[in-house]
Amino acid sequence: MEFTNEQVRRQDRLLDEKRALEILKEGEYGILSMQTEDGKGAYGIPLNYVWDRGNSIYIHCAPVGRKLKCLEACENVSFCVVGRTNPVPERFTTGYESIVLRCVAHYSLHEAERMSALSWLVSKYCPNNKIQGMENAEKSFHRTEIIRLDIQEISGKMKNLF
Repeated sequence: MEFTNEQVRRQDRLLDEKRALEILKEGEYGILSMQTEDGKGAYGIPLNYVWDRGNSIYIHCAPVGRKLKCLEACENVSFCVVGRTNPVPERFTTGYESIVLRCVAHYSLHEAERMSALSWLVSKYCPNNKIQGMENAEKSFHRTEIIRLDIQEISGKMKNLF
């Protein structure tokens, strides 16, 4: 995973790598953007995710559906996470911080990796109900697909009005 802000147009609004990784770790959701299955458009969808603290993030979905059709057609995706925001109406502006990840998507993962990802998701989103969460994950495992997004590049941008 390479952190680079070279392609950010507003070089005066760069987010540093440390804060970018904090946003990746703490973000509530991200938006996965893909090419449509027919290659003629774009498809973006907000999703829960978990970062493995390395080079990958994981999302879950049903074992069939539009996301998987899109990824079958093109494995290259973008994933965006928004950190803090602060609308300032009297100044007609908004303070914000966000990160954009360029990733390669993989699915049909080994069972052990899928279960680890579900465990991380339960820990992130249901920290007070881990036992019940893992029981639910095991019961629905056969109807759950896990997508791993291997992060190739990450960049961050902000407008500091906090």
